[in-house]
Amino acid sequence: MTSTQLFSLEGKVAIITGGSRGLGREMALAFADHGADVVIASRKVENCEVVANEIRAKGRKALAIGYHAASWADADSLAEQAIAHFGHVDVLVNNAGMSPLYSSLVDVSEELYDKVLGVNLKGPFRLSTLIATHMCSEQADGTVRGGSIINVSSIASQRPSPNEVVYGAAKAAINNLTVGLAHTFGPHVRVNCIVPGPFLTDISKAWDMDRFRQAAKAAYSMQRGGEPHEIVGAALYLASGASSYTTGTLINVDGGPK
Repeated sequence: MTSTQLFSLEGKVAIITGGSRGLGREMALAFADHGADVVIASRKVENCEVVANEIRAKGRKALAIGYHAASWADADSLAEQAIAHFGHVDVLVNNAGMSPLYSSLVDVSEELYDKVLGVNLKGPFRLSTLIATHMCSEQADGTVRGGSIINVSSIASQRPSPNEVVYGAAKAAINNLTVGLAHTFGPHVRVNCIVPGPFLTDISKAWDMDRFRQAAKAAYSMQRGGEPHEIVGAALYLASGASSYTTGTLINVDGGPK
């Protein structure tokens, strides 16, 4: 088998939440380049449509769906629409997330706490259970199609800063959820997790870059932030047959801690 065949997504359908920008967009375009049709899901459907058009320009099919990750009903609707449109889903990437700023932990409101847990944990839980159940369903010929679920966590799940305590706790739960789902839906569905460090996506435009560069030199073996395209290798590995014997695993893509 060639490397092209090993990482092929021909005939596959992938859902990527938070797919309209940042790491989600990079994964969506890479999946399309490797043969997948892609469902782009995010809060603003017009932004999803922009990426969907980029995918169509590559000769693949795409569907843009408005989706709020903290909404149980939106997870139900997303799964239903994707399956109805394409007939099957083979890959789910739970990439949508949020980490709002707060002045101090005691000032974290119940509303903010619930929002962070909702987007980062509740949504991936509900959507994963729906899609994994679909992946495990018996087809007309008696076979089970199976599939791959990729959760996107954060290095804050392992080394939370004072500004990421609630977010880090939610992402630590995602790490745990990954293992639980792998046990629950194996052997037909593989469930793994990418644990990114700091990536220079559009969110980094709000950072003090001089301060970040200095901090990165001290904190990471690579001494820098990741470029968005550097998430693609791990995502393609976990989405494709290249990872056929990998499940319940966390893969840190974080520049290596010092």
